[in-house]
Amino acid sequence: MIIPSTCKNLLAATLAASALAFAGAACASPFVFSTGDPGGKIATGSRPSSAGKIEIEPADDFILSDHTRITKASFTGLLPDLRNVGSVVVEIYRVFPFDSTNPPSGNGGTRVNSPSDIAFDSRSNGSGLSFTTTVLNGLFAAANSVLNGINKSANELTGGKSPVSGEEDRFDVAFTTPFDLPAGHYFLMPQVQLTTGDFQ
Repeated sequence: MIIPSTCKNLLAATLAASALAFAGAACASPFVFSTGDPGGKIATGSRPSSAGKIEIEPADDFILSDHTRITKASFTGLLPDLRNVGSVVVEIYRVFPFDSTNPPSGNGGTRVNSPSDIAFDSRSNGSGLSFTTTVLNGLFAAANSVLNGINKSANELTGGKSPVSGEEDRFDVAFTTPFDLPAGHYFLMPQVQLTTGDFQ
């Protein structure tokens, strides 16, 4: 997915079962990143923490060779109903050990090329971003899902929960306060909080 930019810097990314695209405003040589369109293999939960629900942060990483200003993003996911959208959050993480004060916890096999412990920068609706939504498919199915009960230890296979289906929706996000990123290795984490149900 490509969003036109007044300059030439462009970034696109895809999470499992979600697609993300960014347009940067810094004038530099083109940069494009994509892991492909949603294929319906697995739907991964993605939400900020709220009453009775832990935060879930799936991420895709990308590397910037030049200073980049990200002004737009698009991502897709499954929703029970667009009317349930409460908030949208987009976070940028650097690679571990940046923004991390503690040594590895031992919960995973390695922290190499994993996100840091604390977000490098963040935007949410009403605080640095606005968004619109578009229904892409009234009924989209994923063969498996990961939501609650995610095992963090290396020797505990999460596996997945079950097939899920829902409305496939695209979120088009405008960063009213752009992400201004120097060259480096980053992770992108979009999250959607719903009034009922979960975004996957």
